[in-house]
Amino acid sequence: MRGRLLVVEDEPSIRELLCASLRFAGFAVSSAATGSEALEAARSGAPDLVLLDVMLPDRDGFEVVRRLRSSGVRVPVLYLTARDGADDRVTGLTIGGDGYITKPFSLEEVIARVTAVLRRTRPGESEQLTCGDLSLDVESHVVRRGARVIELSPTEFRLLHCLLRNSGRVLSKAQILDQVWSHDFDGDVGVVESYISYLRRKVDASEPRLIHTVRGIGYMIRP
Repeated sequence: MRGRLLVVEDEPSIRELLCASLRFAGFAVSSAATGSEALEAARSGAPDLVLLDVMLPDRDGFEVVRRLRSSGVRVPVLYLTARDGADDRVTGLTIGGDGYITKPFSLEEVIARVTAVLRRTRPGESEQLTCGDLSLDVESHVVRRGARVIELSPTEFRLLHCLLRNSGRVLSKAQILDQVWSHDFDGDVGVVESYISYLRRKVDASEPRLIHTVRGIGYMIRP
């Protein structure tokens, strides 16, 4: 998982397109359609970054950021807006925003901007995670077992990233579901079992096996 994002956008088609594209790029994504929903989600869901539409039906994005900052929430915020006047930009940045993406935008631009802000605001995250002869490069999305490159789907990559970030620690199915899929599967832990199986076929095709089942608890990765 490259990071947990909250997308706040009242237009359903734009919101759904953003969420789908960001998930495909390897992010865990939740969404909100109003300022009130955004405040609740940002305070309770601990996202790594918020993509925030400025024009919302109940309160504008600037008010959302003011309330977040006043309550001590320092999550990075990128504004999505058709309003690109200098006054709006100054206001948005002064109250604690981290940048603007002007509508209409390209999905490639959104992903690049999100990645850049996360890199700047999460400097402690390792560029490469390893376990034995297995390595995962966070930026390039390249996974290797020894000299062999392993091709993973975006979901498989997020799952492996989750396991490697918790190397040596047992994760329950519910914990994995929350970290990798967010709210997408309504608590159905069966999807975790399926994707662990998919991942094992690719990662553990050679010895020693790295992904282990801890009966009655969950899964872990270790040499």
